[in-house]
Amino acid sequence: MGGSVENWEVILFYIMVGAYIGSTILYWIGMAAKKDFINHLGTFAAIIGLIANTGAIILRWVVTQRPPLSNGYEFILTFCWGIVIIFLFAEFRYKIKPLGSFVMPVPFLLLMFIIMKMGPSERVAGAIPPALKSQWLTFHVFTAMLAYGAFAISFGLGLMYLLKTNAHSNEKETWLNRFPHENVLDELAYKMIGFAFPMLTLCIVTGAIWANYAWGTYWSWDPKETWSLITWIIYAAYLHARLMYGWKGKRAAWMAIIGFAAVLFTFFGVNYLLPGLHSYA
Repeated sequence: MGGSVENWEVILFYIMVGAYIGSTILYWIGMAAKKDFINHLGTFAAIIGLIANTGAIILRWVVTQRPPLSNGYEFILTFCWGIVIIFLFAEFRYKIKPLGSFVMPVPFLLLMFIIMKMGPSERVAGAIPPALKSQWLTFHVFTAMLAYGAFAISFGLGLMYLLKTNAHSNEKETWLNRFPHENVLDELAYKMIGFAFPMLTLCIVTGAIWANYAWGTYWSWDPKETWSLITWIIYAAYLHARLMYGWKGKRAAWMAIIGFAAVLFTFFGVNYLLPGLHSYA
C-alpha cells in the first residue's frame, strides 16, 4: 500500500512539473501573440498543476504521517503551492493575465532545481529530525509559504511595472501595452507586500518560538535566521518608504525585486553556501 501511494506521489509530481512548464510556455506564447485564449489555457494548466501539487503534498503527508516539511524537497513543494495558489487568486481577482508570464516561471524553475540537483535519496520520505518535532514548525512554514508566495507575485508585478514604463517612454505599440496601467501594477504590488509582510513577521516569530523549543534559544544568528531578518528589513523599508515618503513607481518596483531576491537567497543560498542549523531545509 505504501509503495502504491509513493508511486502515485511520483506521478503527481511529474504531472505538476509538466503542467507548470506548460503554463509558463502558454503564458509566454499568449503574451507574445496577444491571444487571450492561449492565456486561458495557461491558467487551466496552472490549475491542473496546483491540483497535482496539492495531491503530492497530501500523499507525502499520508506516507509520513506528519506534515511534509522535513527536507528541501518537501519545502519546495509547499513553496510552489503557495506561489501558485496566491497567483491564481490574484489573477481571478484582478484579471491580469500577463502576470502569469512573470510568476509561473518561478515554480517551474524551483521544480527544475529538484530534478537537476536532488537525487532520489534526497526526495525520499525519511524520518523527521528531532529538531522538527514541534507543532510550531507547521505554523512557521505555513506563514512562510503565504509570505513567499505573495512576495513572488510582487516580484512579477515589479518586473511588469519596469517593462511597462519603458514601453510607455518609447511610445511604441508592443505586447507590453497589454499590461495594466503602471499605477494598477504599483498598487497591486503594494497590496501583495502589505499582505505578505505580516505573514513574514509571524514566520520569524513562530520560528523563534520553535528555535527555543528545539535548541533552547530564541535567536542564535544562524545564517537562515540572519537572512530572514535581512529580508524582513528590506520589506519593512519598502513599506516605511511608501507610507512615510510616498515612494512609488520605479523605486518601489526595484525594492520588490530586490526583496524577492533576498527571499530566494534565504530559501536556497543560505542552505548551500552558508550551512547552519537549517541545513536540512
